[in-house]
Amino acid sequence: MSRRTEKVASTIRQVLSQGIATKLSDPRISQFTSITRVEVSGDLMNASVYISVMGSETDERTTMAGLQHARGFLQSLLAKALPTRHCPQLRFVADRGMKKQIETLALLDQISEERRQAELSQSSPDDGAPEDAGRSEGDADTPDEHGQVQTPPGDSL
Repeated sequence: MSRRTEKVASTIRQVLSQGIATKLSDPRISQFTSITRVEVSGDLMNASVYISVMGSETDERTTMAGLQHARGFLQSLLAKALPTRHCPQLRFVADRGMKKQIETLALLDQISEERRQAELSQSSPDDGAPEDAGRSEGDADTPDEHGQVQTPPGDSL
């Protein structure tokens, strides 16, 4: 991307972000709408504006419909701000990348918590008794009166 297209893309993002936030009063457009990136064609005639909407799929669809409806107004704002002869045709594209990142991070947090819970349950015995709880102090391996060591039943070598 050339320096000029980068500059135009930056201006488009700035003008449209401000326009969406302050100039539009369409109730369909969510207040949790942001422009994630702008891609401008080499001839500066077309611009794809990637929009992220936090919320449900319905919120995203209605916001995209509201933006499509306001496209002409937003394009006129842009034409006043750009020093170019022609104003690029705007195309709004839903960008689900941020939403997927947030969902992925939430899933990783959930997996991490499940692993932590599993490790805690494995490290502490279920009934809280020590491993040799079946033996009493009298069951210790001590010689009897004949010098023989008695092992309790079930503890065979």
